[in-house]
Amino acid sequence: MAHEFDQDDIAALLASYLDASPSPFHAVEGAALILGASGFTRVAETDPTPTEPGRYLAVRGGSLIAWTTEADQGPATPFRVVGAHTDSPNLRIKPRPDVLRHGWQQLAVEIYGGPLLNTWLDRDLGLSGRVAVRSDHGAQPRLLLIDEPLLRVSQLAPHLDRTVNSEGLRLNAQQHLVPHWGQGHEAGDFVGFVADRLDVAPEDVLGWDLMTHDLTPARRIGRDRDLLASARLDNLATSFAATVALATSVDEDLAPGAGVVPVVALFDHEEVGSTTERGAQSTFLPAMLERIVLSRGGTREDYLRALAGTVIASGDMAHATNPNYADRHEPGHHVQLNGGPVLKINAQARYATDGMGAAAFRLACEQAGVPVQSFVTRTDLPCGSTVGPMTSALTGATTVDFGAPTLSMHSTREACGVADQAMYAAALAAFLFPA
Repeated sequence: MAHEFDQDDIAALLASYLDASPSPFHAVEGAALILGASGFTRVAETDPTPTEPGRYLAVRGGSLIAWTTEADQGPATPFRVVGAHTDSPNLRIKPRPDVLRHGWQQLAVEIYGGPLLNTWLDRDLGLSGRVAVRSDHGAQPRLLLIDEPLLRVSQLAPHLDRTVNSEGLRLNAQQHLVPHWGQGHEAGDFVGFVADRLDVAPEDVLGWDLMTHDLTPARRIGRDRDLLASARLDNLATSFAATVALATSVDEDLAPGAGVVPVVALFDHEEVGSTTERGAQSTFLPAMLERIVLSRGGTREDYLRALAGTVIASGDMAHATNPNYADRHEPGHHVQLNGGPVLKINAQARYATDGMGAAAFRLACEQAGVPVQSFVTRTDLPCGSTVGPMTSALTGATTVDFGAPTLSMHSTREACGVADQAMYAAALAAFLFPA
């Protein structure tokens, strides 16, 4: 059984999700809302894992794991896991952010991940993320979202750098990426500003995970409006597709005929290596999978048996062929927008795909009735990586890396195909609920 998604509806819903998710914390809350509307109950990791068959999700900071055990076929039932990540490259606020230079009030920032630095210039930037606020029991997290033109990183005019168009920008991250947000003879009061927005006392702001975001909304572009331009497509487009695939499939009672436990795992910190308490290299996924087995009366042996039959699909956006730089792509493996999901393969295991993993994903796409493309990096260029190799190593499960075609990856403004998003969700629904 396969579900067909309307491409216009999916594009509109994705655009709304992207606009509402400028930080990993907001992305997780948005995913939890979608799942909650389909009957998923939020459980705390500190509480016992529910033993009743049902739909559940757990949140750890900017990460989320959701699963359903409604088609329970015993504690050793294997899992079908779709993994993605919620973080994107950006500028993050330093612990002592207030800077005063030449009459300008600025905020000290640190580069997060590997952004295209020049794309952060001359943009209207907002502020978002999580703030730790003093409470009666220590500290509690509070989400902060300021969708206002608060910050700007102004670049140097060509009159003052005559080589900029011939030799390109020479940006120093420490010196040239510091946004300004006011003028004066004293440094701005960042903590006071944040405290005011949260309606707390400045001394009660104990810490933060705050970042800048571009305020330009997601929108359809192109002659035929067949493309979608937005920030954070890498990798919120995958997070959204996986979430919608799970939520829609359980709503339509697409019980997994092959006997699996469907799981969606959205991880924070992929862009900086995933080695954190909530990244893909953490205990979050393996611990949660084991708890699911134990909650259904299983043993450690049942858990290991379940992993032996598990298949993981690691989703991260894939490089579409840029027509102005076609020579940077592997000949014979060009990837087109609106051409369908992309299998990602690398002989150095930077992607986890092997023949069996590729077969599982191809069968899912076949079930969904969508085409499949393949991506391989040029042999003389280094290859990026994903959460796939990490989750594969932690669980020992067959794993496949895949993505949806994207242009301008790691820019503040990326582009993808509208039709691809509906095909993406359909393929993931088929993977989670195999016929």
